[in-house]
Amino acid sequence: MEVRYEKHWSGHLNREMEFKIYGSSGKPVLFIPCQAGRFWDFEGFNMDKTWAPWIESGEVMVIACDSIDNEAWAALGQDKRWRIENHEKWFNYITRELVPAINHICYEANGNVQGIMTFGASMGAMHAANLYYRRPDLFDSCFAISGLYDNKEFFGDYCDDLVYNNCPVFYLPNLPEDHFYMDMYRRQKSLVVIGQGAWEEALLPSTRQLDTICRQKGIPTRFEYWGFDVNHDWPWWHKMVPTYLPWLLG
Repeated sequence: MEVRYEKHWSGHLNREMEFKIYGSSGKPVLFIPCQAGRFWDFEGFNMDKTWAPWIESGEVMVIACDSIDNEAWAALGQDKRWRIENHEKWFNYITRELVPAINHICYEANGNVQGIMTFGASMGAMHAANLYYRRPDLFDSCFAISGLYDNKEFFGDYCDDLVYNNCPVFYLPNLPEDHFYMDMYRRQKSLVVIGQGAWEEALLPSTRQLDTICRQKGIPTRFEYWGFDVNHDWPWWHKMVPTYLPWLLG
């Protein structure tokens, strides 16, 4: 498996941002780490081995990005506006700086530019879903595992424009039926998977809420609920990837 390391300056974040690329061709997949995780977690938790059949066959190339959760979602004692502004800067880094870099990498590898799949577990799933639902023009598929889709756990009753715009269960119900994103959702594939075992209990209500919203809006996100023995941990996430990746890529 070809692995490359890159570091680019981010004007939005005013710092160097690192990422790794796994594979040399195929559909680009953006991996977002878990809460306060780093770009190397994709291999640190052996997810590169789980994705290896699709990476080595040239079906996908995975771009593992960095997060700044410690300055945003996980900075619980800090000013809430400052935290969500930091997250929005990261969102803009991803959509306005990293996505163009991925498109360039993809064009050099494949000779064309393709839609990007978002992928993550735990907080990475929240980011993956939020990126997809906010920008389906950039991300044409989503694979979110064991995520939280209501940000009240991190911001309580505080809600400003940026908190609203980064919470799918807030903004999706108000998306107009004639918005051009609706057609994109209906032409694309998105998947939300969660267990019902240990440490998944707190995540189930927002998952079910998002499930209900998508059904009411006619957004064809697929929701899968695994058993009560399935807990919030990497061994289960490794099992979920080969279960659903063929469907997402099909």
